Amino acid sequence: MPTRATGLSLSIEFGDVATKARFRAGSGWEEALRRLSVSFSSCVQRSPGTADVDIDELLGNLMALASWPEPDSVAWDPQLAALATDSAKDAQTVAQRLDPDAAHSGETDAADVGDLLGPDWKGALTTFQRRDLAKLLSLRHGANFSVPGAGKTRVGLAVFHALRRSEGAERLLVVGPKSCYEAWQDENEQCLREPLRMEVFSRGADPAADALLVNYERLDGAVNELGQWLAARPSLLVLDEAHRMKLGAAGTYGAACLALGPRARRRLIMTGTPAPNGVRDLENLFGFVWPGHGRQKVAQAVAGGDLARASQVLRPLYVRTTKSELGLPPVTTNLRLLPLPAVHQEVYEALLGRFSARAAGCEGDFQALGRIVVYMLMAATSPALLSVGTTRHEPLAYRVPPLAVPAGTPLFELMQDLPNYEMSPKYQEVLAIVRQNAACGRKTLVWSTFVRSLNTLERMLRNFSPAVVHGGTEDRQAQIERFRADPDCAVLLSNPATLGEGISLHHHCHDAVYVDRDFAAARFLQSLDRIHRLGLAPEAETRITVLASAGTIDEVVDGRLQDKLQFMGRILDDPDVQQLADLDEEPAIGSGLDQRDLEALMGHLHAGTT
Repeated sequence: MPTRATGLSLSIEFGDVATKARFRAGSGWEEALRRLSVSFSSCVQRSPGTADVDIDELLGNLMALASWPEPDSVAWDPQLAALATDSAKDAQTVAQRLDPDAAHSGETDAADVGDLLGPDWKGALTTFQRRDLAKLLSLRHGANFSVPGAGKTRVGLAVFHALRRSEGAERLLVVGPKSCYEAWQDENEQCLREPLRMEVFSRGADPAADALLVNYERLDGAVNELGQWLAARPSLLVLDEAHRMKLGAAGTYGAACLALGPRARRRLIMTGTPAPNGVRDLENLFGFVWPGHGRQKVAQAVAGGDLARASQVLRPLYVRTTKSELGLPPVTTNLRLLPLPAVHQEVYEALLGRFSARAAGCEGDFQALGRIVVYMLMAATSPALLSVGTTRHEPLAYRVPPLAVPAGTPLFELMQDLPNYEMSPKYQEVLAIVRQNAACGRKTLVWSTFVRSLNTLERMLRNFSPAVVHGGTEDRQAQIERFRADPDCAVLLSNPATLGEGISLHHHCHDAVYVDRDFAAARFLQSLDRIHRLGLAPEAETRITVLASAGTIDEVVDGRLQDKLQFMGRILDDPDVQQLADLDEEPAIGSGLDQRDLEALMGHLHAGTT
């Protein structure tokens, strides 16, 4: 047996990246480390005395450490040790939760929620919010997958307040999109008699703050500082719109969240769309909540392919309030397939051949294919969006009436000059819908992925005093308020990436139109709920119209979104989501516009430009 130096035989600490733990053997214990490493499939020996292992696997296989010859001389990083201890407790909790025959002792009853919150809580809670809160407090860590508009922010704040009273929790860190800040700040004021000292994270933030808000984009560069802030006091870490970390360790957001997770005593994730692209998203989210166990429980549940059974198996680990439980009036969702005009069709097919050739050989390059998808989505609306203007987002200038196409004109020139010859059927349909709604006193929310498309529609819809919100909008809140309050503002133009989360428009608008959609199922579902959410008047009629150009990538996108929504609806046992996957087809109304209608609606195109 080798001679070993006195002191520690093994130290277990965090590795260089958030998802790794490092074994560091004392002098003379290198062979023992080699034998231990064999027990972990993810283990990588960096040197004879050091090895890295996935934290997830370490926590799921703590029993392997029992083989270490000198367990009394093993030292753990304190935070990693706490995570391991918690993980062992979580494993028991999860196992009991998933055992239908097990007795669940220590359950929180919804009737006791008022006592747990105490007199300092003044926010009203619905029956389903009390039910969800009771279940989340029964779990050490939790997941709230309730639909947007169900009041997840209020429930999350109530979880923290209850933990302050029962467990001495002192700090709350909320990671979410910037659009969620207003909701947390409003709930803080409305629900607590003595509101938390809540700050948006910055270098100048109050060090004595009870709660910090930080957006996902800023998280990566602030992990160390925020980790220290979490670890210094008993803390709750909340991921709002947690689907943004669905890539897990493979994504920047996911890696940063996984690095922060062990520093918090409690973890809570909130999203209405937990699996927008399939089971791997759900694995990554559960892996954050219950490191070492969550990921494998999801994998085991769905291994047989029976999603209805998987839903029943996993249901004890999360709460979800569905649209049906909110008691909202139904939403009507329709798909309008629009045929392309002749020149548009010819240009699109030429582009399709060009992009298909460009994609050959780069099937594994997601970035390159992503750019091609963006170009094809633009071309399905109008190939002219691809042409170079004086600025990147210059609106298209449509001519009314259109010119005749000169014989023999090259396709490239036609693409650049297409607005002179043909109007995009999608824009024509938007004009018709907005005009029809405005005549009835109804406001319309128009979604498009592309800023140039939004700017084009802004010009076209000038007679309806449009509000516009995209990533480059400086007076975003003022635009939203104008749409809400100004009776002359009949339309709001935005993109789901900017306004798809954290904003409520259901008191002012009941019609939404999608000029285009991409493959992001989460963004589509989130954006739908801007106008269909808790607080909607019972008599409100909510109408969603999706525009798609026949025979284009739009139909491919529609098919993939159907698959994703079907999966998510089945894994969450929510028929409302499944129903959205099957849009009813509806005839277009824009084709009924005659030339004089178009001239009346679009005569403003050249107004002020001459």
